[in-house]
Amino acid sequence: MPQFTAKDVQTLRRAAGVGMMDAKKALVECGGDMEEARGLLRERGLADAKKRAGRAANQGTVGNYMHQPSGYPTVGVIIELASETDFVAKSAEFQKMAHDLAMHVAAAQPRWVKVEDVPAEAVAKEKDLIAREAHASGKPARIIDRIVEGKIRSYYQDHVLYEQKFIRPDQYEGKVGDMVTEMAAVMGENIGVRRFSRIAVGEQEL
Repeated sequence: MPQFTAKDVQTLRRAAGVGMMDAKKALVECGGDMEEARGLLRERGLADAKKRAGRAANQGTVGNYMHQPSGYPTVGVIIELASETDFVAKSAEFQKMAHDLAMHVAAAQPRWVKVEDVPAEAVAKEKDLIAREAHASGKPARIIDRIVEGKIRSYYQDHVLYEQKFIRPDQYEGKVGDMVTEMAAVMGENIGVRRFSRIAVGEQEL
């Protein structure tokens, strides 16, 4: 019989954001290994989050962030973070994530939420530019396609919210899209950024 206590179950339940029975079952399956059980619950939660992605998310909140650094332009951001229920939308964790995402947008300046939101003409234009630069620098024709694909990934990381690394690695090490998916797994709902707007005093609109 696996060796773990009721306190271990409670600790895992709070850490993973799951029910008591789910936490106990994971510890049993993992022989009482706390870290392994957390990993198992995380994998299951992410899988469930992907299944929920098609469900309607008509509730949510609007996060906001205002940055007024001395000597620099004022930057303001509003962002819509959607959920399935008002209960989740009003939770402290959900409200904090909306604020943190607005702060990220202020600093990282993404243009789109997801890769599929990037206009096809913008992708085609960027690919053409990369290919021409590679050719002009003397790169062999046989590797230009690989260069283009690699730099397009970098382009997405620069301009797409979900592909960007979260600006506070002390809070979350990874991409914004993964952070949102993990929140969906913890909350048990379809959660996602619907839209955002960033305004900086004196900046030209892209």
